[in-house]
Amino acid sequence: MEICLPSCRDVLAWVLLALAALLPRQGHAQAEAKAQTAAAFIETYAREHDFNGTVLVEKNGRIVVQQSFGLANYPFGVSNTPQTRYKIASITKLFTSVLILQLHEQGKIDLHGHIRQYLPEYAGEGADKVSIHQLLNHSSGIRNFDQVTSMEAALTGGLPTYQSPYTSDQLLAKFCSGPLEKPPGTAFSYNNADYIILGKIVERLHGQPFAQVLETAILKPLGMADTGMLRQSDIIPNLANTYFYREDLGKLVNDLPVYPENWYAAGAMYSTAADLLRFSDALFGAKLIREDTLALMLTPGLDDYGYGAWIYDAKINGKSHRMVKRPGQIMGAQTQLFHVLGEGITIILLGNAGRADLDEFVARIGEQMVR
Repeated sequence: MEICLPSCRDVLAWVLLALAALLPRQGHAQAEAKAQTAAAFIETYAREHDFNGTVLVEKNGRIVVQQSFGLANYPFGVSNTPQTRYKIASITKLFTSVLILQLHEQGKIDLHGHIRQYLPEYAGEGADKVSIHQLLNHSSGIRNFDQVTSMEAALTGGLPTYQSPYTSDQLLAKFCSGPLEKPPGTAFSYNNADYIILGKIVERLHGQPFAQVLETAILKPLGMADTGMLRQSDIIPNLANTYFYREDLGKLVNDLPVYPENWYAAGAMYSTAADLLRFSDALFGAKLIREDTLALMLTPGLDDYGYGAWIYDAKINGKSHRMVKRPGQIMGAQTQLFHVLGEGITIILLGNAGRADLDEFVARIGEQMVR
């Protein structure tokens, strides 16, 4: 009887096929293990550091962690959940940047054009000196109207810019149209005035209020039904109350009374973690602006700041990773939108109270995910 033995080539092919079948399972198992490790870390860190809010982590298009902690409303004991809406503070600036860059793609804005080209009535010294590029990357040299720089000063003198109601036109004229403090383009200075001016340019070129442009250009196309602009007069369902920690009293207290709309295009939005993930996926997937425009947005300038976010390299286990970070904070509202370029990792932290350092928290989660 003749026995046919497989050739070495056949055996090798069978082995390779078997290994190929095992690799996806092993990769999935490794991903699951990493997700479980990250979830355990988040749980421990949140409890130990008094984080109050929602954490969402995505890896390669899949949500691997979604956890909520603490209370959305302390007097009534209402818990935070994944459906809780939060004040997102300066993450708003990333939306404003996208709206400006969409206008740039449409040929309606020259990034090196000056303010007066788009707001002829602008009365500030920088009208013919400050470019759209310099507004976007906070190198305008315009005086920063947020002159209250400490909690002690806020508690004794209040927040004058935000505790009287102003229209966006009044904000522009009263707080954003003064003299220059530095020559444009020479220094980084984080300044809400830059983004209020950008918001007014968005309104002027669209001929519509900023909130309406935001809804039409970003929110509706992405199905972001839980996102919008804050107004003191509006009651927004599922919106978390915000509380900040007073060191002198050793306890959480209510945020100071303000008109949130005064943050306008610089910080007046609310959203959920899931909605912000939709935005992040669309932005970094070049669905809102083109790849070349996205690359422009993510080109770090002074202080590693691009257009609406910080971009920097960090080494983890000897490998360099490029990070995009958009934090926000207004009293108890503390937020982070964090993305690792080329790794398919997005981390969103939305907080409404507590003492956790969200810069450290998001960085530690990022380390867990890229190890």
